[in-house]
Amino acid sequence: MIRLEQDDGLWIVTIDRPEKANSLTPEMLEELARIAEDAGDARALILTGVGKVFSAGADLEAARAGLATSPLWERLSGAIARLPGMTVAALNGTLAGGAMGMALACDLRIAVPTAKVFYPVMKLGFLPQPSDPGRMIALIGPSRTKLILMGGQKITAQEAFAFGLIDRIVEPEDLMPTARALVADTCAADPQVARAIAALCAS
Repeated sequence: MIRLEQDDGLWIVTIDRPEKANSLTPEMLEELARIAEDAGDARALILTGVGKVFSAGADLEAARAGLATSPLWERLSGAIARLPGMTVAALNGTLAGGAMGMALACDLRIAVPTAKVFYPVMKLGFLPQPSDPGRMIALIGPSRTKLILMGGQKITAQEAFAFGLIDRIVEPEDLMPTARALVADTCAADPQVARAIAALCAS
């Protein structure tokens, strides 16, 4: 259900459970975290999904059993944020719930026009993962972060682009070619130079 392709320094991670809206089980979340932790030598990492939803977050039954508040979400987003290579969330569809963290941790987010973004933690009685509000505020500011986290609003791809939450909107057939093009220079560059530039951008 989690597929990993490695191609000359480029790692492509695909969530492949479209019949369940790519919702994540504990095993899938653990595997995503492990891949991100092992990707330190990758020059670039692309996260994407199969079907019309990038990920609905925690699998419903697993959420009821405690996955919604698992530290695995923070482990995953933290591992992605620490990667020295370029990271891209290629959102093939809607991004919801706990899956928001891995996308926020990426350097770039691109999405198809039909994608929506929402994070209904308050409605469900949960807190967001600790790093998610800070990363969202850094991208779109505190008011728009409250619009999503406290207002419970579903944000369209067009609104998310206007906010700065999504960096580019592309047609479905162009999603992966665009993601590959965005990381091409990083994959071709001297790794030390790429890592130095990434460090400068983070400072």
